[in-house]
Amino acid sequence: MKKLFILSALLLSATSTIFAQKGASDVQMFNPVMTAVTSLSIAPDSRAGAMGDVGAATDPDVNSQYWNPAKYPFNVARAGVGISYTPWLRKLVSDINLANLTGFYRIGDYSAVHASLRYFSLGEVYLSDMEDMTIKPYEMAIDAGYSRMLSENFSMAVNLRFILSDIKFDYTAESSAGKAFSADIALYRLGYFMAGNRECSFGWGINLSNIGSKISYGGSNYSEFIPTNLRIGMNLTIPFNEYNKFSIAGDINKLLVPTYPKQDEGEAEEEYTARVEKDYYDVSSIAGIFKSFGDAPGGFKEEMQEIQWSLGCEYTYNDRFMLRAGYHHEAENKGNRKYFTVGAGFHMSVFSVDAAYVFSTAQTNPLDQTMRFSLGFDLDGMRDLFGKMRRR
Repeated sequence: MKKLFILSALLLSATSTIFAQKGASDVQMFNPVMTAVTSLSIAPDSRAGAMGDVGAATDPDVNSQYWNPAKYPFNVARAGVGISYTPWLRKLVSDINLANLTGFYRIGDYSAVHASLRYFSLGEVYLSDMEDMTIKPYEMAIDAGYSRMLSENFSMAVNLRFILSDIKFDYTAESSAGKAFSADIALYRLGYFMAGNRECSFGWGINLSNIGSKISYGGSNYSEFIPTNLRIGMNLTIPFNEYNKFSIAGDINKLLVPTYPKQDEGEAEEEYTARVEKDYYDVSSIAGIFKSFGDAPGGFKEEMQEIQWSLGCEYTYNDRFMLRAGYHHEAENKGNRKYFTVGAGFHMSVFSVDAAYVFSTAQTNPLDQTMRFSLGFDLDGMRDLFGKMRRR
């Protein structure tokens, strides 16, 4: 099974969808922001996945490491572990998936340490032009961080990450997997206010993730940008009574990566190649962050189109049962990922189970009509449970 061909076909389908909807002249405007290690942009857990990929300011949970690690000191649980599984391109193949393991431990009342491991597998890929070679490409990232409350309402976090990508186009003896290092910086604020006789909460969060080196593969003369991303979100929670509450949240996020230059009409191939090397490949990752705010060929309008936005809501009954829904939007010429999400969760004192389902409004989302699942374990709750069993 030639999955590399399938992945290329998926990208072509995005272009063809826009072509069918807008006409041939607009196909030239299809200009997504391109990065390596795209698996770092896949939402790992089902709770956020059921809310349209919202998570910068939602209530803290075990999977805050990806969305905003600064939320961990506000977590009610002392320690926890989460496991998530996300199928990928399930309509086409059966063995592409993302697995994610996350854990945290609160130190005292004001700080926490946390870590995660994510593994994106492309299964088996058969290369007929490489002496009938079968390969198993993958991407992996491992990170760890520290977060601390700077006041009773405000916290900050830092993560450090190692990235390994064994997805490359050249599998000769000279080639090797790509490696990179990155860091996250996150802020979170949670406050309370009275609305009538209800004590509501409002939080906001900022997560600047994957600030780090570019990634290069052995045998290649160029290094590629990793998906440095700015995510900003807000969350409002309104309790109806002792048992029922409702939350609504929204995120915006932008890849802080330069736009790949497009060839101007009448521009010679040699001139274009030289311009790409100067304006794209020779740009450092830090310079690329600042360049990403003003380099879109379409000017300010296209820069605004690079901003993705998500809206999500969550109904909670007795802190045990949750219903969720959301919507995610990406501009047509930047990827056209538009989809609705629904899901549910069931939480006990020891463990939690969450599920999410995605149905796309455009034919370009690899998660369309896919179920994904997450399990969470409250280590404090497990310790208390085993302690009670021993006392009996």
